[in-house]
Amino acid sequence: MRFTYTALPGRVVFGLGVLASLPDEVTLLGAKRALVLCTPGHKALGQRAADLLGERAVGIFARAVMHVPSETANAAVELASSSGADLCVAIGGGSTTGLAKAVALLSGLPILTVPTTYAGSEMTPTWGLTEGGVKRTGRDQRVLPRTTLYDPELTLSLPPALSATSGMNAIAHCVESLYSDKANPLISLMAEEGIRALGRSLPRIVRQPNDLEARSDALQGAWLAGITLGSVGMALHHKLCHTLGGTFNLPHAQTHTIILPHAMAYNAQAAPEAMSRVARALGATDGVRGIVDLIAAIGAPTALKDIGMPEAGIEQAAELATTNPYYNPAPVEKSALRRLLRNAYDGREPEAYRS
Repeated sequence: MRFTYTALPGRVVFGLGVLASLPDEVTLLGAKRALVLCTPGHKALGQRAADLLGERAVGIFARAVMHVPSETANAAVELASSSGADLCVAIGGGSTTGLAKAVALLSGLPILTVPTTYAGSEMTPTWGLTEGGVKRTGRDQRVLPRTTLYDPELTLSLPPALSATSGMNAIAHCVESLYSDKANPLISLMAEEGIRALGRSLPRIVRQPNDLEARSDALQGAWLAGITLGSVGMALHHKLCHTLGGTFNLPHAQTHTIILPHAMAYNAQAAPEAMSRVARALGATDGVRGIVDLIAAIGAPTALKDIGMPEAGIEQAAELATTNPYYNPAPVEKSALRRLLRNAYDGREPEAYRS
């Protein structure tokens, strides 16, 4: 066996109530003027972070939205510049972290993140920007957060349905890292344990949203998933989800949830060891079936048509997803992708898309 592993830098503080340590963590970074980023729905949480920082908070930019439109990123950069900010504090889910990364990419400002979902993007140097209906992504060490505070108490505000799909999004990171062309033993261990932690905690969270033990378990799984996402390359699943999300403005986590079993079925024959590890983590006899059953157990969506995907977009998505070559364990074929997208659109069971 031969592999290369590069550990990504970053400080992690995990535990109930660690949001209170925000001022100390900002001090450790040497920052004196922090701009707080959040979504409109999390403005109260953004204010809570600003209150903790006191006079070191120079403002709150509460305009983060899905897929990071370039105009939103530019507005945040302008505010950061005019306020003299030397740090961005992103508190919220993947949309807020994505905005902070865009600001870092465009301005060079360092980031501190406080996740409230299971997105995992706080552990990656990957950025995304959407302009003209097309989402561009890339990797740059400048966008990797310097510090992340994982406080399970903050995930209590995430409704059960969103907790379910956010967790499935994290599981998707783990799954694709298992058959990545850059896979290595350490990341595969993290991926399998991430799937295991999320697989056992998500049904509990759906049943008992205030179960802090389950919330902590899920957040640890999401942390592991984020590390896998940031450490090795992704493949067909993530390519399809970025295409669908950026082109049709579909909700990120729900799209990942719906596409995952179909992308796994597409790659199953080409990545048998990865499928076996997924099955083992979920206590199932088959990896794809284990994911399908988990989605059913948490009541997550299974059809793209139910989350805003236009039927006419199936052909466009298949075309876009095959425009630029990228790694995938199985050859990417437009006819097979078209069938995959049709099944995902209708909410049908995944099938063996390639002979």
